[in-house]
Amino acid sequence: MAGGNERSLKALKEVWKRAENSLCADCGKPDPDWASSTLGVFICLSCSGIHRNIPSISKVKSLKMDYWDDAQVQFLAKHGNAVSKAMYEAHIPIYYYQPTYNDCQVLREQWIRAKYERKEFTEPGKQLPYSDGVKEGILWKRGRDNGQFLPRKFLLSEREGCLKYFTKQDAKEPKINVKIDVINATFQPEKIGNPNGLQITYLKDNKTRNIFVYHESGKEVVDWFNAIRSVQFHYLKVAFPIASDNEIKNRLTRNFLKEGYMEKTGPKQREAFKKRWFTLDHRRLMYFKDPLDAFAKGEVFVGSGENGYSVQKGLPSGTQGNFSWHYGITIVTPDREYLFTCETEADQLEWIRAFTSVINQAMTPQEYAIEAYFKFKS
Repeated sequence: MAGGNERSLKALKEVWKRAENSLCADCGKPDPDWASSTLGVFICLSCSGIHRNIPSISKVKSLKMDYWDDAQVQFLAKHGNAVSKAMYEAHIPIYYYQPTYNDCQVLREQWIRAKYERKEFTEPGKQLPYSDGVKEGILWKRGRDNGQFLPRKFLLSEREGCLKYFTKQDAKEPKINVKIDVINATFQPEKIGNPNGLQITYLKDNKTRNIFVYHESGKEVVDWFNAIRSVQFHYLKVAFPIASDNEIKNRLTRNFLKEGYMEKTGPKQREAFKKRWFTLDHRRLMYFKDPLDAFAKGEVFVGSGENGYSVQKGLPSGTQGNFSWHYGITIVTPDREYLFTCETEADQLEWIRAFTSVINQAMTPQEYAIEAYFKFKS
């Protein structure tokens, strides 16, 4: 810890050690070692970089390497993360997604700007750009067949309980009209190849359809994301009137548990293993030829352990299909076994952890209905 007299250094260490300051004020990462001398919050290195891009609001310094004078230390002691949270997060809508350190840059940056720059959560009942129950605008959408991103008009309506998009600005009929309760939205900057890339999925005839979009403005795409969550929240409040707000919040948009390449073989377990892109969306394991395919080539339902589902490391002895990757996984269901291989042991262990987390959870009545559909389809 550089510079400063012993009294200041001791005072800085004491305020830094407070329990309230043990996690980053913005993303929750443990052991933050940076702070804002103008906001009085303790933050991690990654969030400090975002703060540095808002110099009119925040001045950041390292707690280990920079000099802190008496006045700055006293300011930190007077504020800190608890005081900051009470001020800047006083009135966050329950549906608003608060990112963690595992989330992408655009989500974390817009969360920080919403708090300190735009002060969106300091007053009760403040009109927010994602709280109107309706949102209309242009998003760049990837074409299903040609892969080109073209501007398309999107309309989100709480009154109609749906999301629509139109191929032309003046089109009267939408290309799609999707009920809000079957939509999921998750940020996919790496997959889409744009820092503001958003993947919107929905169920059509109980099959998952993907739409890939982005907007040049990080604020605009995050506003769309939270507008979807807002409309979903109010729709579900009506559909499930006795459910608590937190129960409904947990049913809003969700990140995929795991994505990546594996090899798979067919039901006879003698076919050659083929490389596919897999997405685990809670109990739906979907596989695609390409990560940006609109439709899955197939889906596997992953139920609970008490209903006869399990995951095993390795492949059954005597597996005949040719495979180039050697870290096997077997998903056991009441009807059959599904065989996969991973390129590395690390991938294998990550997939097993993801499958185990799903299998260890009890199934809901809705999931029993989905399981019945999968069994009927097969």
